[in-house]
Amino acid sequence: MKKSYILYLIAVMGIALFPLFTDNQYFIHLGILILYYALVSQAWNILSGYAGQFSFGHAIFFGTGAYASAILLIKYNISPWIGMVIGAIVAILIALLIGFLSFRYKLRGAYFSLGTLAFAEILRITVQNMDFFNKTMGILLPIGSNPLMFQFESRMTYYYVILVLTIFVTLLTYFIGKSRLGFNLIAIRENEDAAQSLGVNTFKNKMMAIAISGALTSVGGTFYAQYLLYIDPPTTFGNDVSVSIILPAILGGMGTILGPFMGALIIVPLGELTSHFFGGFAGVHLMVYGLILVLVILYLPEGLVGWFQEKIRLRKLKKEGKVNDIAKA
Repeated sequence: MKKSYILYLIAVMGIALFPLFTDNQYFIHLGILILYYALVSQAWNILSGYAGQFSFGHAIFFGTGAYASAILLIKYNISPWIGMVIGAIVAILIALLIGFLSFRYKLRGAYFSLGTLAFAEILRITVQNMDFFNKTMGILLPIGSNPLMFQFESRMTYYYVILVLTIFVTLLTYFIGKSRLGFNLIAIRENEDAAQSLGVNTFKNKMMAIAISGALTSVGGTFYAQYLLYIDPPTTFGNDVSVSIILPAILGGMGTILGPFMGALIIVPLGELTSHFFGGFAGVHLMVYGLILVLVILYLPEGLVGWFQEKIRLRKLKKEGKVNDIAKA
């Protein structure tokens, strides 16, 4: 077994055992938030990190998962576990519609980003003006203790649920990255025209990426709704939701497996500290996020994981005496 796999296994075991060594509910809550942001950011990473299709509107899929499970529970008494699956299916259909309209007419770069942002705003306005979704009043979910209805007595149980979901999404992303689909997505990210000229069906692969990404993001939305027990249009379809999904992957490293988790490990505690010290000033957390985004783009364009990998690569080359050769070239 490779040394890196052993380190990953130890890390996962440490994360899994974390709640057993603390009675502090706030720390467990922070752990839940870190895993939750890692999940949704990893889902975004499939489309934007691997395929290079930078989305500013992933709140579309997040809100779809949240509202689908909440509506099915409140109006039809359908378990959120089933609602999670139905929400993912609805998210796939929405993703395919957005993908068809975007990729069919070759929206790329900033145009695709703005397009996804527009779709998210359209959906937010639609939801907050329809009686079926309770308009701007939002939806308050019932409190109970029924695991079959996604209701648990302790935060520890929620922690292990989000841990399993995050591991699933991370492993799925890993296998996608090692598959033909992953190689095609990376080729599209690096040079879409060149990939197409070499026989890669760019439209099909991008459609698959946005569908998978949308479905997994909706799973995060379902968990969010059932954990916090209240949703409304701004907190599920708002622009700040998309920003919160994007930041961990950008900070940690787009197109990497560990990037979203590393980013979430920094973003969540930082957000809590910002709320604690500047809670009286609305929007300060977004200002801090914006500052982080600017600094990362300027000084860590590859993210923390990319920076670390580059340091390791240079260290190996230095041992082999190849650094001077690269510098001369």
